[in-house]
Amino acid sequence: MNLLDNIVWHALSGPQKKFSVGTGEVCRFAPGFSPIIGFANPQNPNFEALISFCQPDEHFYCGEWSGPAPDGWHIEEESTMFRMVWEAPMPTADYAHEPIQLGLQHAAQALELATLTRPGPFGLRTIELGDYFGFFEGERLLAMGGERFYAGSYREISGVCTHPDFQGRGFARRLMTKLIRLQMHRTETPFLHVMRDNTHAHDLYKRMGFRDYRETVVRIISRS
Repeated sequence: MNLLDNIVWHALSGPQKKFSVGTGEVCRFAPGFSPIIGFANPQNPNFEALISFCQPDEHFYCGEWSGPAPDGWHIEEESTMFRMVWEAPMPTADYAHEPIQLGLQHAAQALELATLTRPGPFGLRTIELGDYFGFFEGERLLAMGGERFYAGSYREISGVCTHPDFQGRGFARRLMTKLIRLQMHRTETPFLHVMRDNTHAHDLYKRMGFRDYRETVVRIISRS
């Protein structure tokens, strides 16, 4: 089995274990990070093992698992997303528009931008999971992108978003180029996720050099 077939579990139970809590059957990012669950066996997920690590009012994202909700749990939303893997040569650098690396002092701004634009599940501490970069106008964060899951040689590009007032200026492509080059210099393979109905982003990623690896279910769940 390829690590990408269950990348969330392999990341949270492996190299990113310090950011997660759980058992040998289920892991989640610790509170404060992105609310995402990984199951060791998505075809037979152990929700009972998760209860000790979550609050009744929490909402979680999970993929790979498509069976009925067990007693005590509720499926709030369901869709599918594409997992895409980079397969092109290293892109050319754009030194004329170099983004700024984000630090802990930018965490609140990053969360505010992610809450507005909804690039995916995001928490106040999410920018601690990898390298994050952004474009600013003065002190205002206009666009950002960074890294989330990693396992083996695979490193995810995530959280790419632009404030609605500044879209169409190429910020997302420049941020992704920065991240792809950084990962390839580290001999890593970039990958990402994009929702099925986000055809604009899906087409952009294909033109850049990503290919579809698989389409997988994604759900938002909570305890009922």
